[in-house]
Amino acid sequence: MNKTHKVEQLVIATVGFFWCFLMWFATAAFSPSIADHYGLSIAALGLLASSALWMAPIGRIIAGWTADRFGAPRTFATILAVCGLVSIASGFTTNYTLLFIERVIVAIAGVGFVVGIQHVAQWFDADEIGTAEGLYAGTGNVGAGVGALLLPRVFGLDYQSAFIFLGVVALFLAAWYLWRGQAARDTQTQAATSKGAADWRGTVFVWSRYIAIALMLAYAMSFGLEIALNSWLSSYFAQGFGPEIAALGFTTVAGAQVAAGTFAAVQSFMASLFRPFAGFMSDTFQKKGWTPLPVVAKTLPYAPRLHWLGIALLLIVAAMLALTAAGLAGLLPVSIVALVALGLFISFGTGGTFALVPLLFPKRPGVAAGFIGGLSCSGGIVYPLVFAGGSSIHMGYAYTAIFLFIPFVLFFFWAARHEREPAEHGIGEFKPASE
Repeated sequence: MNKTHKVEQLVIATVGFFWCFLMWFATAAFSPSIADHYGLSIAALGLLASSALWMAPIGRIIAGWTADRFGAPRTFATILAVCGLVSIASGFTTNYTLLFIERVIVAIAGVGFVVGIQHVAQWFDADEIGTAEGLYAGTGNVGAGVGALLLPRVFGLDYQSAFIFLGVVALFLAAWYLWRGQAARDTQTQAATSKGAADWRGTVFVWSRYIAIALMLAYAMSFGLEIALNSWLSSYFAQGFGPEIAALGFTTVAGAQVAAGTFAAVQSFMASLFRPFAGFMSDTFQKKGWTPLPVVAKTLPYAPRLHWLGIALLLIVAAMLALTAAGLAGLLPVSIVALVALGLFISFGTGGTFALVPLLFPKRPGVAAGFIGGLSCSGGIVYPLVFAGGSSIHMGYAYTAIFLFIPFVLFFFWAARHEREPAEHGIGEFKPASE
């Protein structure tokens, strides 16, 4: 069966994921020019930002199951082809309502993440899974930052041409994935995964575990926040630091869009580029046996990985509060520094989460990745609405940290408290943790 190598499969999955993210957040990259063209309000911008995530929760659950059942190459190629065609169509649209609907459909590209996670998990061993998944997810996530940084520079205000270009390339990548992609390293692994996806009792078992829910919330705090910021930060800097950006010489809509996109890309690049390091650190914590947090289990086989993730979640809360403080003080440079730290800590959370998922649910990696990676995207829908709905455009970060993230952290610590397998505890009936 093997006429390829795990590194080639990692490259194929990563390139596909990179382009999915580039398509997904192209709308955010051009939000200032779209808002200027159609006269959108701040509330409408918040709605546009959140709409990019509407398809992700249920879409990722379905895509994860489909990847287990039918293989990642078929699933990923379908996603690329469909989103590519609609992206091309959106480039010819002049009605805002239709454009909005089309960009919501293009946002389905975001479900490709869990398909790639499943694909990589089918090729790499347990001792290298954190680094491999970190390389895949980190490099792929760079697509959002590249979009924010380069698309406005290359295409200016011409978002229509950008959407067409992105769609055409997606069609070529879909063909490549079908040609060279291979679902698993051997037929036995592929058959076992497909059989596991067909067992709905086992699927419900995965969804009902407390630790699976805790990992979903952890990923909502990290990746859910990352994609919310990808959608929101260009608008945030353009609206929240308008005078400061104008003082830098960016006085036109196009100039403000470039400046705001550059600042927004800071978070995305930090969250993406350090995700392989986060996976490596999870592997390192595991190898060294480090368990510094007093409230998390210490004797589980994967306890050190739980501790690394817990540290990441605490740091995210602190950085969100710092971002609000910098914004209220009107300090653009300090806000950028806080954003750099937040992006770094987000990478710790995303890398730490998916260094655990394939190990906790080895027979159903797609199902687990779809559940955890899918429902967590709801944060990307909710957060921009909170960011845009406060008394100050800067206060939304503090509201999110205090009223959402702190309860999420407490639940994670509670779910990870058991000295036996946390995967054995949940709503459904007991089964071995390997299930």
